[in-house]
Amino acid sequence: MSQQTFSPEVKQRYKEIRRARRIRAVIGGLLFLVVMALFYRALIAVEMTVAQYIRYGPQFIGALEQYFPVTNVNGVPVLDVGQYWEFIVDRNLFGQAGITLAMGFAGTIMGFPLALLFSVLGSGRVTPFPFNFLFRGIMSSIRAIPALVWALIYVPLGGVTPFTATLAIATDTIGNLGRLFTDELEEIESGPIEAIQTTGAGRVQVIVFGMLSQVTTPFIAWTLYILEINIRIAVSLGIIGGGGIGYTLAVQQRLFEYTNMMATILVILVLIISVEMFSQRVRSYIRAEEEPMGLWELLKGFPKRMAESLAK
Repeated sequence: MSQQTFSPEVKQRYKEIRRARRIRAVIGGLLFLVVMALFYRALIAVEMTVAQYIRYGPQFIGALEQYFPVTNVNGVPVLDVGQYWEFIVDRNLFGQAGITLAMGFAGTIMGFPLALLFSVLGSGRVTPFPFNFLFRGIMSSIRAIPALVWALIYVPLGGVTPFTATLAIATDTIGNLGRLFTDELEEIESGPIEAIQTTGAGRVQVIVFGMLSQVTTPFIAWTLYILEINIRIAVSLGIIGGGGIGYTLAVQQRLFEYTNMMATILVILVLIISVEMFSQRVRSYIRAEEEPMGLWELLKGFPKRMAESLAK
């Protein structure tokens, strides 16, 4: 078919499409250049250069040999797990992990009541607009401050101790868990609430039997999810002196005892994965739509979840 058979409208539309594609390509190219320029500036800001790799590369490779000590068994080099186990037993790392677990668990339980109260009062079904935003604002303000900063704020109260770390986790729980609770309350059905109201029930009864009864399962699931996060936060707070196994890791890092560091990291991994597997199984049991994560998925996502916890 020759080009002369096309109508002027078709030709005009064809030109418009080509022009739009060229404009999108130019804009996409400009955005790519802007992102690359920002990336380059970010690398300069953090002083990440090739010279740094050349300077510290041999030191890092030497540290790796200590992270993974090797011994010979019948002439075959194998990982010397005995060194790990010796340090784990000598320093009672599982006991330290228990302190970390206690910090995360106690912080979650302490934060739960206020998270529940603020979430209910922050719901538009309980507190009229715009007064409900007062409680939402409190939770948002708490969430805006990382748990690490809350621990520093509480230092004058209890020093840098597990006590301070637990308070920080409890405070952080109020913001994070309260916000999740509020979102769940916003999605409940109006029917049960209206049915309770027709019986002449009081306001508290409507909240308890009309609202909270609809979100019991999600509340339990979200609380278990926050418990997972709080355990990781407890490890992070231990690194700044909050106690538990995180503190042991920080001490060994300052002593450059990389074998002991790896032994501590392995115990941390066992702790985190155990808590996550327990939480995942319970949540998948009570929430049929949630698929439990396998061990490999938990291990693969561990660094990312730890990094996210550090930012909380």
